[in-house]
Amino acid sequence: MKLKYTYFLLLTYMCVVLLSCKIRNQEKYYAKAVQSYRPFDVIIVPGVPFEGENWSEIMKMRVYWAKYLWDNGMTKNIIFSGGAVYTKYSECKIMKLYAIELGIPAEHIFLDSLAEHSTENVFYSSIIARENSFKSIALTSDPFQTKLLKTFVKKINRRRDLDIQLLPAIMDTIASMNKQDFIIEHQKAIGTNFIDIENSQSKLYRLGGTIGLHINWDYKK
Repeated sequence: MKLKYTYFLLLTYMCVVLLSCKIRNQEKYYAKAVQSYRPFDVIIVPGVPFEGENWSEIMKMRVYWAKYLWDNGMTKNIIFSGGAVYTKYSECKIMKLYAIELGIPAEHIFLDSLAEHSTENVFYSSIIARENSFKSIALTSDPFQTKLLKTFVKKINRRRDLDIQLLPAIMDTIASMNKQDFIIEHQKAIGTNFIDIENSQSKLYRLGGTIGLHINWDYKK
């Protein structure tokens, strides 16, 4: 009964998020970051599955937004997050390969390959940030995922005494970019921890992961 009630709350939450759709006034978040946080010690960029050919438009948008923030002095480092969960390619490694092609120095790129769900992108990346003494942190993604993670960011800030800010992509800025495609050696990004999450976890369990029900708050490396 308790499990059913938990998933009822989960589905209710997802409906609310979908109805509210996305973070609005992305420019407001950017202006706040410029005034109070620029530059961040590190930004967290959640991953997207890679099928083995070209990167998706969502991945392209997230990496180009990270590049924009780097070029404009908004961050000193970048954490790409995401393991090999939907395909054999580690999402964080794929994004790093593209980011290097865009001119971001490899020595300023950190990788989290443990995350299976979007909340875990934030959780495991926050551990990497702490290990590297990064104090000012921002979650940077598309406005839809940022909205989905907003509540969890507040929770992790409270539980871990952090101050992770939201820095959603400004879609008008993204649309005005001349976004190129690149040929990368994607075989270098084949993960060693591929789990085929669609066969190993039910849809309800994955929904639980999306809102952080499976976070191991006692996790330590």
